[in-house]
Amino acid sequence: MSAASQSFEAPAEARTSAAPAGRRSGRAVSARLLLGVVLPLGLGLVWEAVVASGFASGRLMPPPSRVIAELVRLASTGALWEHSLITLSRVLGGFAGGAVAGIALGVLTGTSRLLRDLLDPSFQALRSIPSIAWVPLFILWLGIFEASKVTLIAVGVFFPVYLGVSSALMSVDRRTAEVGRIFRLSRLATVRRILLPSILPATVVALRTGLGLGWMFVVAAEFMGASSGLGYLLVDGQQLGKPTQILAAILTFAVLGKATDAILASLAAPFLRWQDSVGEAP
Repeated sequence: MSAASQSFEAPAEARTSAAPAGRRSGRAVSARLLLGVVLPLGLGLVWEAVVASGFASGRLMPPPSRVIAELVRLASTGALWEHSLITLSRVLGGFAGGAVAGIALGVLTGTSRLLRDLLDPSFQALRSIPSIAWVPLFILWLGIFEASKVTLIAVGVFFPVYLGVSSALMSVDRRTAEVGRIFRLSRLATVRRILLPSILPATVVALRTGLGLGWMFVVAAEFMGASSGLGYLLVDGQQLGKPTQILAAILTFAVLGKATDAILASLAAPFLRWQDSVGEAP
């Protein structure tokens, strides 16, 4: 067989080997997804059996069947979708503002000793303030409507993103930064072409942490006299003594939080394909 024919056959062989690999990858992802629901599904089935057998009344801790029935009821009236979309829009708005500010100030303090000495002590002190402590101040400044809620969420997102980016920049190996000097790059070019790619994995982790805190802070934000959102469903369920509604709202929080985290991780995955880490091993 000639070299030319071999060169034409190589792509076909690559395609045939890539197809089974793709199917194996798809099966691995499906297996991981199924494995991830084993624990909550098992716990739910156990509690359902405990209540059904009469060992517990399920009044204050309803079984999954009642919670699912409540979710179906809320969905059929449209209330679940309305409150979920309102809460989601607040989280995404606060996340966008907090993430942009956190990355920008993290880069500044991580690359400038002067700015770090000037700003970082104040940020570290503010980071220790509980989320609920900001509520009366933001209501006083911004009122009780959307601005105060989104700002509170942005504050919750800002600090982990800022800390993650700033700490990652300060921990970059000095020899890596010196590559920019060897190639006579400007300070801005060194940050853009060397330092930022070096801290990308840590930045993704910081963003995911900030997103998780955004979902936590939205509950405090929606306690600020809100008449809509999943936090409102929590308060309404507590005031009217409806534990099924409370658990339905909590479950919706969990699903939306996991979904947004998975979307963020999948968006970042193409930029992290170069990593060869232990976590990527089968």
